[in-house]
Amino acid sequence: MALHLLEPAALWRSFADLNAVPRPSKKEERIRKFMLDFGQGLGLETLEDAIGNVIIKKPATAGMENRVTVILQSHLDMVHQKNETTVFDFDQEGIKMRIDGDWVLAEGTTLGADNGIGVAAIMALLQSNDIAHPALEALFTIDEETGMTGAKELDGSLLNGKILLNLDTEDDDELSIGCAGGIDTNTTYTYQETSIHNGWEVLKIKLRGLLGGHSGMDIDKGRGNANKWMARLLWELKQTSPIQLISFDGGSLRNAIPREATCRIAVANSAEAREKLLQTIAHIKQEYSSIEPEHTFEIESVVSSGDAMIDTDCTKILNTLCAVHNGVFRMSPQIKDLVEASSSLARVIIYEGTFTTQSLQRSSVESTKAEVSMAIRSAFENMGATVEQGGDYPGWEPNRNSSILTVMENLYKQLFNEAPHVKACHAGLECGILGKHLPGVEMISFGPNIRAAHSPDEKVQISSVQKFWSYLLETLKHIPQNA
Repeated sequence: MALHLLEPAALWRSFADLNAVPRPSKKEERIRKFMLDFGQGLGLETLEDAIGNVIIKKPATAGMENRVTVILQSHLDMVHQKNETTVFDFDQEGIKMRIDGDWVLAEGTTLGADNGIGVAAIMALLQSNDIAHPALEALFTIDEETGMTGAKELDGSLLNGKILLNLDTEDDDELSIGCAGGIDTNTTYTYQETSIHNGWEVLKIKLRGLLGGHSGMDIDKGRGNANKWMARLLWELKQTSPIQLISFDGGSLRNAIPREATCRIAVANSAEAREKLLQTIAHIKQEYSSIEPEHTFEIESVVSSGDAMIDTDCTKILNTLCAVHNGVFRMSPQIKDLVEASSSLARVIIYEGTFTTQSLQRSSVESTKAEVSMAIRSAFENMGATVEQGGDYPGWEPNRNSSILTVMENLYKQLFNEAPHVKACHAGLECGILGKHLPGVEMISFGPNIRAAHSPDEKVQISSVQKFWSYLLETLKHIPQNA
C-alpha cells in the first residue's frame, strides 16, 4: 500500500504507525506506552495522569513565545467493528489499510480515522522542526468511545493552555462549537422458559448489510436499526402465527447504529410463517429502498436444542422492543438542522432466560436528555425490567463570541474563499467534559472528511486531510498573543 507516498507525509506516516498498534477502548495499555515512548523519544516533557491520559509538551518556536499556549486534543482509542465475514483479531493485529481513489479505508474493519487522523496530526506537529507554532500541550485521552473516561478523570492541573483545539470533527467545512451530552441505559429482564413444542420447526433469521454508522452523527439520516427491524418482523409474525422465541442477538457497540441481527424462533406452520415473514420483509425493503439498498434477510431451518421463552414473556418483550423510542427525539428550535435529542437501541440479547438491552440517549440540552432517558426507562420498567442508567456526561454549550472562533472563521474565508459552517454537533465530543476540568479555556473542534465512522465502511478523504492540515498550520500561526 502506498500510504507512505501521501501528503502531508509526516501525518500519514504517523497514522500508519498508530494503526499498527491495537487500540480498542478500555485496552489502551499498548497505545499509551507507544505514545509515552514517542514523546520521550523526541526529548519532550511527557506526562501521564492517574487515569492514563498522555500529555506531551513542546515549547513555542522562535518568535511565538508570546502567544497563548494551545492544547491540541484527540483520543487514542478507536471503535472496533468488522464485517461478519472478515477474519480479524483486533486485540493482536494492526489495521490493514488501502487506498481507493481519494479515500483511505480498511479491509473489512473500522479504519480508526476517528480519531487517529487527529492523533497523527498532533504527532506530526510534535516531530516537526520547521513549523511555526506557540507553546503546545498535546493531550491524548483514553476511552472516548465507550465512556469518555479519560476526559472525565483528566487531571486539569497538568495543563496551562487557554485555547483547546479538538481534532475530532468529521466534516472539513465545519467548526464545531457545541455538542451533545449523553447517558447509557442498560436493561435486564429474566424470562421464564419452556420446551420447544414437539413437531415445531426452528427457523433462524439473519439480517445483514445495513449501513449502520455513528448513532449521533448519523441518527437523522433515516437508516435502519437492525434490532427494531427484527423486532417488527417477529411482532408482525406473532399476530398471525403462533411462535416461540428462542434467541435474539442484535447490534454490537452502544454508540453504533446496529447493522446486523440474528434470531431463532420455533413455528407451528413453517410454510405459513415463511410467507408472513417474506411479506413483512417486502414491506421493509420497499420502505427503505432509497436508504438501505444492500441489506439481506436470510431464513433457514436449523436444528436447535435448549428452550424457548413462554408466550406471555414473548409478547411482553416484543411489545417493548417495538414501542421503545429509537431515532430523533427532538430537533433543536435554536439551531437549524441540529438534532437536539435522540436515542439509539444499540444492543439486544435474548439467551437462556435473560433479556438485555443497551441504548444511548443524547442531547445538547440537559433537560431533554433527562426527558428522552426517562422515556426509555419508562418503556422497559413498564414490562418489569431492571433499568440502570449511567455514564452520564454533559454537553458543550456554544460560545459564539470566542476569540479562537473569530480567528478560525476569518482564516477559513481567506484560505478557501467561503465561510465555514459554524455549528454544534449531535455527538459526544469530549469538549463538554474537558471544559469542566479546564475552566475559562476556549474550545473549538474541526477535522477532515470522515465517512461511516464506527462501521467497517469508515473512510477518510485524502484531499480533505491536506486541507485540514494546511488549516491547522495557519491557525497555529495566528494564535492570539498573551493578554
